[in-house]
Amino acid sequence: MRTLRQLAVVSSVAFALAAASAAAHAEKITIMVGGATKIIYLPAKLTEQLGYFKDEGLDVEILSQPAGVDAENELLAGAVQGVVGFYDHTIDLQSKGKEVQALVVFGQVPGEVEMVSTKAADSLKSMADVKGKTLGVTGLGSSTSFLTQYLAQRAGVPSTQYTMLPVGADNSFIVAIKQGRIDAGMTTEPTVSQLLKTGDAKVLVDMRNVEGTRAVLGGTYPASSFYVQRAWAEAHKDEATKLSHAFAKTLNFMATHSAEDIAAKMPKDYYGNNKDLYVGALKASLPMFTKDGKMPADGPDTVLKVLSAFNPSVKGKHIDLAKTYTNDYVAAPVKTAAK
Repeated sequence: MRTLRQLAVVSSVAFALAAASAAAHAEKITIMVGGATKIIYLPAKLTEQLGYFKDEGLDVEILSQPAGVDAENELLAGAVQGVVGFYDHTIDLQSKGKEVQALVVFGQVPGEVEMVSTKAADSLKSMADVKGKTLGVTGLGSSTSFLTQYLAQRAGVPSTQYTMLPVGADNSFIVAIKQGRIDAGMTTEPTVSQLLKTGDAKVLVDMRNVEGTRAVLGGTYPASSFYVQRAWAEAHKDEATKLSHAFAKTLNFMATHSAEDIAAKMPKDYYGNNKDLYVGALKASLPMFTKDGKMPADGPDTVLKVLSAFNPSVKGKHIDLAKTYTNDYVAAPVKTAAK
């Protein structure tokens, strides 16, 4: 007769094998990130690195596109199940009859910085000086273009008086600055720290923290988030909940660990040969992230105000903000396999 200890061992092994089998047969979920190496989207890759997707029994593939608008198009085409991009896309898409919903909010502020080329800094001291200038954005119709237009309009310069040039992110943005193809542009960490280190650009507008963001936008501005088509979430509630829990665990990890600890979990190609610069960029960025993945109370109204100011798709339209996000999946219990 088997002892209780032997039975316990057999039972635990059987459960582990069953869990592994379930994970192995889980339907693959593909998530597109609007620039995976951007620190604003770091929770996506970090969740994978920490093993939290696998802990939830999920098979997740992370892909990257240089701009959020490209990732959005992949989602609408059904090529991917989810996107890590800016929350404002959910509002813009609702105005066009598309039902997209943010399940997890990563950033309570954009994390974006308007950088001015050192060569142009003498004549471009604020957004009021962008008349006749060329401003870099990741892509036309992207969140950086939304924010660029709002900041310029707030400074009294309509969009007809400057040029927006899509230059992508990371190295392509740096090259555009160095070659003088743009006078200024909106980008994120670690590109900001790289440009400051080389002296090729200076900070014009800083939205990496709540204080700076409230000063220029009038409130918190939920930005980087995980969003899906509402129909997919409703048809895959278990997967949506597990994904949301995995991301929320990562945000909690980030809130309770140092920039050095977080950097140590990331692949080397995210920081290259300059880990110290990456750690510094992380330290400057950590205040932007939520601790639990939930939507800041004043966030949706601020984003709607920004988009309504200039976006013809949103301006004058009735937007049901309650349908653009939900905290339900973050808060919902996750189903576990029967033991």
